[in-house]
Parts: sequence; C-alpha cells; structure tokens
Amino acid sequence: MTRLFNRAIPLTFVLIWSTGWIVARYAADFGDPLTFLLLRYVFAGTALLALAIIGRAAWPKNPSAYGHAMLSGVMLHALYLGGVWWAIRHGVPASVSALIAAVQPILTTVLAPLVLGETITARRWLGVAIGVAGLLLVLLPGLAQVDAAALSQQLTEIGINVGAMVAVTCGSFYQKKFVATGDLRTTTILQYTGAALVTLPVAFLLEPMHITWNLTMVLTMAWSVLALSLGAISLYLILIRRGEVSQAAQLIFLVPPTASVQAWLLFGEKLSAPQLLGMALTALGVALASRT
Repeated sequence: MTRLFNRAIPLTFVLIWSTGWIVARYAADFGDPLTFLLLRYVFAGTALLALAIIGRAAWPKNPSAYGHAMLSGVMLHALYLGGVWWAIRHGVPASVSALIAAVQPILTTVLAPLVLGETITARRWLGVAIGVAGLLLVLLPGLAQVDAAALSQQLTEIGINVGAMVAVTCGSFYQKKFVATGDLRTTTILQYTGAALVTLPVAFLLEPMHITWNLTMVLTMAWSVLALSLGAISLYLILIRRGEVSQAAQLIFLVPPTASVQAWLLFGEKLSAPQLLGMALTALGVALASRT
C-alpha cells in the first residue's frame, strides 16, 4: 500500500497543480491577483494551524528553522505565484507564461550538480530534451497567436514572469538544503506566513485589493486553498524531501499539457494532433528524466 501511495504522488501532484491555470482564469474576472493570493495564503495557513493544533504537530526547536521556512515560502509562493499571476493579469499570454515556467526543470537540472551535488545522467538530459520538444508542440498553437509587437511592449511583465521562475527554482533548492526535515504542517504554516507578509504590502501598493464574492469565486478560492495550497504544495514538498530536486522539477513539464486537456474539457479549447503528440513526448521525457 505504501509503495502504491508513493507511486501515486507524482501523478496526483501534476493533476492538481495543473488546475492552477484554470483557477487563475476563473479568478481573474472577479478579483485582483495579489489580493486573491494573499487571502489564499491566510485561509490555507489558518486551516493548517487548526490541523496542527488538533494533531499536536511539532514546531521547530531551532529558531533559525523559522526563518528558513518563511524565506522558502517567500520564494515558492509570494515571488513565484505572485509574479506569474501578476504577469498574466497584465497581458502576458498564458502560452508564453507556460513556456517561461517550463524553463524551471532545465535550470534546475543545470544547477543541481553545482548547488546540491546531484548527478545528472545522460538519460536525464535526454529526458529533458524530449520533454522540451514535446512541450513546444503542445504550446505551439498558443505561441503562434501571440502578437510579437504587443509582446515587445511587455518586457517588464515578461521580466517579472522570468523572475518568478527563477524564484521557484531557488526556493526548491533552498527547501531541500535548509527545510528538509520537520513536520510538514508547521513548516507550511510558516511558509504561508512569510508569503503573506511579503504579499500584503505589495498588493496594497499595486492593487485596489478588490474581490467580488459570488459562487464562482467562493468555489475557486475553496479549490485554491484545499487542493492547491494544502494538497499540491504538500505533495511537492514531499517529492523534494524524498528525492532529488532535479527529479521533482521534471514534473513541471507535464503541467501545461495537463492544463491544456482541462481547458479543452472546461472551455472547449481545441487540441490538435501535434499537441497530442507533444503530450506523449512530454510524458516520455519526464519518464526518462525522473526514473530512478
């Protein structure tokens, strides 16, 4: 049973994490992105605090552990999610944002030997190359529709998106190096605390902090908190703790293809034969790169 659970973790993570694109699309019509994320951190942290109290979860004994957990939360949540959501809300096409996010596994694979001393085999490099090729096929229709002239005027927004990708890469390394132990419940509470403390002043300065509460927004927030902030993030942290950071990062390749399928089911977006081929190639690349 334990082995089956361990095998299900990567697939479950991809299925849940890919819904972040869908959530962002629903939330964009009814609220400011940073304000939405701020509330998401607060609600998720509060829910985890209740679970930690009920389960008598252990808090870190070393004072430095509090700072490490909060800083990793700033990188993994405030800078990454905040940067991506803000960039998309200000005009960066989702296909371009997805392509930028897909650089994370490549950057992680390049830096892993230098930062953590991980060994990157030829098979893993081949998997990365196949994953990139597959991802390009999946994103090609969206990229073809991008207005190059308009994109050239969005250099700031694209730069923010790139910075977000770098932040989550650094956050993953930091998590592995400095937050590799401890109760996940209390650690994640500290992460969301750090993310909220950074997001609050930025949202106050950049946004009117407006949220329109209706059934769609309530359900979107509920899914964001329960499935994404509690479920997917916990699974990602488990993957980092149990394996190499470069292996966990390869799963990000599967997120845009999975989100494309969800967009096809929910919004009627078309899926072409090259995109389906790209999904198969991406899956093959991740299988090669992540296999132990």
